[in-house]
Amino acid sequence: GHRIKRIRQSRRLTLRVVAGLAGISAGYLCKIENGKALDSRRLIVALAQALRVSPTELTSLPIPAPADGDTDSAVEAVRGALMAATAGHPDGQVQPVEQLRQRYQDAVDGNSAMRGAVLPSLIADMHTTLAQRREVAELLPLAILLHSVVAGNFLHVAAAPVDLRWQDAMLARTLASELGDPILSGLVTDRAVNVMLGSGRFDLACKELDANTVPTTTNEGVQLNGMLALERSLVAAAQSRPAESAAALGRADELAARTTGDAFAMGFNPVNVGLWRMAASLEWDEPDEAVRVAESLNPREHPSRERRATYWMDYGRALARVRRRDDAARSLLRAEALFPMRALRHPFTRDTLAELVAHSNDDALGREIRGMAFRAGLPV
Repeated sequence: GHRIKRIRQSRRLTLRVVAGLAGISAGYLCKIENGKALDSRRLIVALAQALRVSPTELTSLPIPAPADGDTDSAVEAVRGALMAATAGHPDGQVQPVEQLRQRYQDAVDGNSAMRGAVLPSLIADMHTTLAQRREVAELLPLAILLHSVVAGNFLHVAAAPVDLRWQDAMLARTLASELGDPILSGLVTDRAVNVMLGSGRFDLACKELDANTVPTTTNEGVQLNGMLALERSLVAAAQSRPAESAAALGRADELAARTTGDAFAMGFNPVNVGLWRMAASLEWDEPDEAVRVAESLNPREHPSRERRATYWMDYGRALARVRRRDDAARSLLRAEALFPMRALRHPFTRDTLAELVAHSNDDALGREIRGMAFRAGLPV
């Protein structure tokens, strides 16, 4: 909200003009500029267009925060490794396929801090070995998984800049086009659409989804189709097409009932469909429905710590919108306890946290939520 105000004033635009261009009232824009949480993809894009800036200019992280630790330096190290690999100069070491496979699996099994630490050298060694054009049939799928599953996930939870996440996705796409495997191509599409959603490119995400077909003859294919349906549900919600969003969620429900296991560490299962239903409800501006869905789910049934944290983040956002602020604060604190990197760096959670701080009391819960805000680098 403060960024919007600074940009609006620098362009000498009135509240009424910007609000009109964005399709909201001047009073509502004033509330946003003064601390009301801005956690709707649709509205972020509308305000960015009104101000003639990129949506990421409104959502990108500010200066490093106390709780960031080595995350920012790890993101920059990954950037360097991706640039070198893209330029054809990865400067790593040639290693046996089995050793690279074990390092990949260790990264999948590790936490996000560990992934950030090992990714630069793993990317360098993977591409250096691949450049030798030996055992390509084994190396290509592994390299695609490295970028889509490990690097893509790390950059996502670290709230890395969109351009970096896109570079990683496009490296994976180049590799997938050489391999020609429809399942791995579908995985790359899932990651690419996720980046498009984060940058507000909803029309492009629709085209990407429409252009991709993943066979459902395997368990992996069923789960990928389910994830793509979830992506479609959120794209449609952000474009104010709730009926299409609901239909995509229904399709995901159907696929979740047919699948077992956790293909590509995507965490696709009935609980995950519920999490996306919460997110879509918040995009539809139906926080009561998001609360209802949240209270029907058991997040402990999801295998991913990151997704369990996302449950508490989105539940907190919904509770804040229905003015159950104490419950919202407790929910965000639970998210931080589960996965600090995700909770403290996500732009929607940060905006909700800032709003809660503005309304916090001088009691134990208020002190806890202000402490969380400090760790996120917010003014308290």
